[in-house]
Amino acid sequence: MTRPTRPWQPSAEQMALWPEVSGNTLNGLGETAPRRPTPVYWHAPEATPHGPLQRWFQQRNPGGPLVAQARAERQRVLDTPLAPLAAQAVNRSAAEWTEAVRREALAGGADIVGIALMRPEWVFEGHVATGRYIVMLGVAHDWERMKTAPEEPSVAEVVTQYARGNRAARALASWLRAQGHEAHPHGGPMAGPVTLIPPALACGFGELGKHGSIIHRSLGSSFRLAAVLTDVPLLPDAPDVFGADDFCTRCRVCEDACPPAAIAPDKQRVRGEVRWYVDFDRCLPYFNEHGGCGICVAVCPWSRPGVAPRLLDKLTRRGGPPTEAPQADSAKPS
Repeated sequence: MTRPTRPWQPSAEQMALWPEVSGNTLNGLGETAPRRPTPVYWHAPEATPHGPLQRWFQQRNPGGPLVAQARAERQRVLDTPLAPLAAQAVNRSAAEWTEAVRREALAGGADIVGIALMRPEWVFEGHVATGRYIVMLGVAHDWERMKTAPEEPSVAEVVTQYARGNRAARALASWLRAQGHEAHPHGGPMAGPVTLIPPALACGFGELGKHGSIIHRSLGSSFRLAAVLTDVPLLPDAPDVFGADDFCTRCRVCEDACPPAAIAPDKQRVRGEVRWYVDFDRCLPYFNEHGGCGICVAVCPWSRPGVAPRLLDKLTRRGGPPTEAPQADSAKPS
């Protein structure tokens, strides 16, 4: 993979579009009180200060043949209508619904499934989310393609997995609707009403890493998220704390590999919570000019195939993890 020498500098063309307000400010960096997240990127561009940058990114990066093919497939998935809502609602117990939802999610293409009780603090300011429960879905990346980041194979791989996540979410939502229950799917890259990392942490997908992505005990950092909001009664999962957060305090791999030096060595306070945070104002320009990034995910030791189980074993033998994990969202544009 080819990466610029640090420190990388953005182009004057892009920076001429930069708004007066910092993305870090919008994300709540340094704020001592909890609040809902503010839409910053991957929302309707006319509704955010960074909208002109989002348009610039989309116009500047048409992508090569691999990316074009992946984007066409993702659009095909998004254009596929959901199943109509059945007139007669099926009744099941929470345990029966939970088992059925997990089965259908995996059959629809998800690699991992988790359930969380929705919380109002996960909903973006100015948005409304309907559904008492959120079913989180994870789809794993092909590491051989991701390790080329930020070159075209990795960008195409991200788009491909966004398509797969959307496909799995829409399949599950359609199945729930066919059972007579409302269900609302969401998958990236465009942001829906809910920020997805907090519920993914709450339902046991892993711990927040220094690079702003979740580290899963077997998939590492190399996966994407999708979700379905629904009101069918479900049994929520518990967070999974296994020591990845502590591992990140001792590891500098992603920090050293980040061309714009956007990954901080220490945790910071963001909307009342001390956690790992990626500098939005440094990350976004590099992301925009390269049509995407993913370097931090690709170099993360947990992402390399077969490594996560060995790291987990070492952490377990070293004494076990702490009892709590941070629940915050990521500030990264990806």
